[in-house]
Amino acid sequence: PPQVSFTLELEFSCSILLDRAEVMLQATSDSTEATPEDNVVKLSVPIRYEPDLFLSSNTNLHRYEVHPFGTFTHSSGPEFTTTVKVQNFGCYAIQNVTLHMALPALGHRQATILSVTHVLADNATCVLQPPPEGTQVVPVPPDDLLHTDR
Repeated sequence: PPQVSFTLELEFSCSILLDRAEVMLQATSDSTEATPEDNVVKLSVPIRYEPDLFLSSNTNLHRYEVHPFGTFTHSSGPEFTTTVKVQNFGCYAIQNVTLHMALPALGHRQATILSVTHVLADNATCVLQPPPEGTQVVPVPPDDLLHTDR
């Protein structure tokens, strides 16, 4: 028997949020059919809205020299502030967003190169915690910082 295939592309409004899309398709013909009851199908599919998240960060210190081979002093280095912002540019509300940040805290010979002094959160709940038990914390080699993203 002959077949016809087609694709439906639906656009949804930002002002009316739906849980499901329901479509009824009906085929008609001028011919006499023995089984006209199979000419109708109803489709119902769940709708999931895609968020449009934008993550940005900004810091007031872009360069800091860490001395190699254990020549760190015991005093604190310069304080710097890093601001991280998560924005939803989509028109659909989102829930339960979690952002994990891994901070570079160990250098050559396990020397501490970063300590968090305080966390300020606006419209969020922030939890500062060490790596989970059993996590291998790998120090940053002295000559490898250019190739390390954490």
